[in-house]
Amino acid sequence: MKVVKFIIGLILGIAILIVPLNQFQPSAIAPLQDLAVQLEGRKKPLDSVARETVAQIHGKTSYQLADGQKLDYLNTYLSMWLNNRNWNEEPFVLFNYRPLKEKLGLDPERKYFSFSELIASDLGQVIQTTRQKQASGADLNRDEREALTIEDRLALTVETVGNDRLPLIPHPQDSKGAWVGITEANGYYDQAELLPVAKTYDRLRQAYKDNPNDLANLGEIATEFHSQLVALSPDVYPEQEVLNREVRFYQLRPFAKAWVLYVLSFVVMLAALLFKPFDIYETAIAIFGSGLAIHGYGFIERMQIAGRPPVTNMYESVIWVGFGISAIALLFEGIYRAKYYLLAAAPLSVVCLVLADSLPTILDPTIKPLVPVLRDNFWLSIHVPTITLSYASFALALGLAHIILGHYLFASKQKARIRNLSKWNYGVIQVGVLLLATGIILGGIWAHFAWGRFWGWDTKETWALIALMCYVVPLHGRLVGWLADFGMAVTSVISFNAVLMAWYGVNFVLGTGLHSYGFGTGDSILTVAAFVGADLLFVLVAAAKYKGWFGDNVPVEVEVAKEPELAGLKK
Repeated sequence: MKVVKFIIGLILGIAILIVPLNQFQPSAIAPLQDLAVQLEGRKKPLDSVARETVAQIHGKTSYQLADGQKLDYLNTYLSMWLNNRNWNEEPFVLFNYRPLKEKLGLDPERKYFSFSELIASDLGQVIQTTRQKQASGADLNRDEREALTIEDRLALTVETVGNDRLPLIPHPQDSKGAWVGITEANGYYDQAELLPVAKTYDRLRQAYKDNPNDLANLGEIATEFHSQLVALSPDVYPEQEVLNREVRFYQLRPFAKAWVLYVLSFVVMLAALLFKPFDIYETAIAIFGSGLAIHGYGFIERMQIAGRPPVTNMYESVIWVGFGISAIALLFEGIYRAKYYLLAAAPLSVVCLVLADSLPTILDPTIKPLVPVLRDNFWLSIHVPTITLSYASFALALGLAHIILGHYLFASKQKARIRNLSKWNYGVIQVGVLLLATGIILGGIWAHFAWGRFWGWDTKETWALIALMCYVVPLHGRLVGWLADFGMAVTSVISFNAVLMAWYGVNFVLGTGLHSYGFGTGDSILTVAAFVGADLLFVLVAAAKYKGWFGDNVPVEVEVAKEPELAGLKK
């Protein structure tokens, strides 16, 4: 019977993976999506260029016109690239940092501005001053970092609109040589070879301007254009399957499907706990495992496309931490069959994946080559995943701690369950400490090879050490009797703020240090601070209940110690 329930869970998981059924059907303009472009150090399909460009400038992968028509990322990009509307006046550029908008005299309530509006403001003066300050080596404040971000969006807009220099023309011989635009290809090929390509490009541009909705005609012209580009240098042009693979990866959206499965597994697991006669535990495990499988597939596929380990940016670390939370939870669930591991892990993994999927300007999903200091470095490729896997362990402990504190608030008489939850939480923290300590040591080895020193009190290094101490000290306190179950639960919540600072704060709040490849900007600090504040308020309320401020003057641990069958666990 358990096998049947497990199979039912797998069937549900597979059903979600294949819906909608038409997701893998080829588009009429697939030849246009599959055009190879050499940008940012790698060759990628035009589909990826379109998705990344629109997301970086607009913050979303779609754009709604003033007449209500909604353009997807590809048609938005094609409209910009082939220039069939006045993009100077379209309110397309994302600008959501309120203090800088107020400083520039822009409407603080608006989120999107046109290119001409921003150019006409005092933004140029702010950027010029910021560049001078940056050249002097001084640290930039938040306003200045955000100004540079807006400058990047404006520069990308200029590069995209009506761009005849998009590097579509392959190098004639060297697979690593620079590609060029159609107007610059005379130095690579003779006129007889280029003329048919240029004519087909002009036909494509005119066809889109005349009728962007005539997909059949656009697809036919794109097919001819694609064949002509391949014929210029067949040995250099990427294989069709390589380009198709990246397009399919983004169309599948494995991380979005993974969080849907995690949500479903959470609901089923909750039902298994609340309605014991149904006994659908195995179904929840199967659904959760399906989510983990598609999550892992997506991560591996992304690594294959990028040709490197996941050590570049915050986006990849968030995806990896979400995977680590689920993997560690499933491992412990297989050992203890506790049910609560998945209950704690699923919401956390969902938060990671939803944030990664919905905040492209803060968590940049663009696949980029590694910066020189990170290339061909074995120690770094295991240091970063190990560090972030420790964050996953501490995040899982955070989830379990919330369940424990919830019991202290609403089910304090469930002493045996609280005791077991505390033991499980303690084990997860131990795993996290082991991983973080190992990751710090591996980071020191990498720093020795990259920078010539093992430890330099860099901002990232310092906060990683602080985070480690925030867990090591409570673990020792637990051993010597300073902290009991409630204290460890509170510690698991409060100490995670040190992890959050090492992981998020160094990049988005401080923005300093040698780990510059991990920096980012974004209007997210207040949101994170609000969540942290709400979480600490929850801890305070639980502490008030535990201390008897609401009328209960007997701590749960004292009652637990009086029970003969549990007294042996109290140490």
